[in-house]
Amino acid sequence: MLPPVFATGCFLARLEDKRTSVAASPPRVWALLSHRAGESSQILALAEALAWPYERKVMHYRWSAGAIGLIRVSASAGVAARSRAELEPPWPDLLITSGLRNEPVARWIAAESGGATRVVFIGRTWAPVEHFDLLVTTPQYRVTPAPRVLENSTTLQAVTVEKLKRAESEWHSRLANLPRPHIGVIVGGNSGPYTLGANGGRRLAAEVSRYAQKLNGSLLVTTSSRTSKEAVAEIESNLTGNYDFFPWRKNTPNPYFAYLASADELVVTGDSIAMLSEACATCKPVSVYDLGRATLAMRHERGRREKPGDWLRQDDFRLSAMTYWLLMKIGPRRLSRELRIVYERLLAEGRMGWFAEPPPAGPVPPLADVERTVARVSAMMSERHCDRD
Repeated sequence: MLPPVFATGCFLARLEDKRTSVAASPPRVWALLSHRAGESSQILALAEALAWPYERKVMHYRWSAGAIGLIRVSASAGVAARSRAELEPPWPDLLITSGLRNEPVARWIAAESGGATRVVFIGRTWAPVEHFDLLVTTPQYRVTPAPRVLENSTTLQAVTVEKLKRAESEWHSRLANLPRPHIGVIVGGNSGPYTLGANGGRRLAAEVSRYAQKLNGSLLVTTSSRTSKEAVAEIESNLTGNYDFFPWRKNTPNPYFAYLASADELVVTGDSIAMLSEACATCKPVSVYDLGRATLAMRHERGRREKPGDWLRQDDFRLSAMTYWLLMKIGPRRLSRELRIVYERLLAEGRMGWFAEPPPAGPVPPLADVERTVARVSAMMSERHCDRD
């Protein structure tokens, strides 16, 4: 049975009945998917929320695709020959995409359409934002505010009551006998300056196990595609008490959404803003598990001094993590992300707390980022239709 929060109207209705009518017939929409699963999830989340028919476009790329994106040109040269047939007229009225490799392609499609195609780009761009009709971004990218920029608190996601109910029903027999409260634990992996290795996995398993036992509850633990084999092994070996553990496997059905549905509260490793966004979309209590230590902790206040020597105090050392940290200090902003900005925003909005600390007071406010984006895109397409008339 879904926890009572689902009866409170926490989920905002998608704007299917509130969108401005753009035409007698819906616009032609292409969802140009990314080679990164997280980016593609956001593309599809927006395409589905708009509720217009859309075509998925899956590209294969040449080795030069990334370099072409970096030099900020409008071109299809990075697309492999076997995918070129996907890029033929009639051109879409609306193109939704993300990722460095897709930037030149999106601009090329807009040019080939004679400017008729509206391009919505998700994340951040290397080319100036003026080359796109709308950039949908989040705080970690530190994008300069502009008329064509929409900054949301969280990433776009497709968590809905219906999806959670289906998942909970599908996996009911697996979870039904676990004592409540259910504590969902969503585990990511290495990201930027943060590392989750064997030692971190061992610490995580021990700490969440103690927490669940203190509540006489059960853990629902799942990993992701970025969780290292070493971390997975240590988590599985060190979980104690009542728990269900499901390590991520490629092309294997996963109880992830069932965990979101069944959990009374959620613990998310702080490396993934996408997973954190999906957890927040449930309007359940969410706490972030800090993968860092000392002054390199995720909760360390931005602007306060960080001690380089604290790299020796981390659970797991990763040279590329330290290199990324240095890049954040001395490199251009566009080369890095600052996840702490997102934590600060969500803490201020009462959407998250830190694991093992008191949760935010009061009810969790509903997310409206998807709805806000749908409204912005619908208005843009309505203006386009009026211009044509």
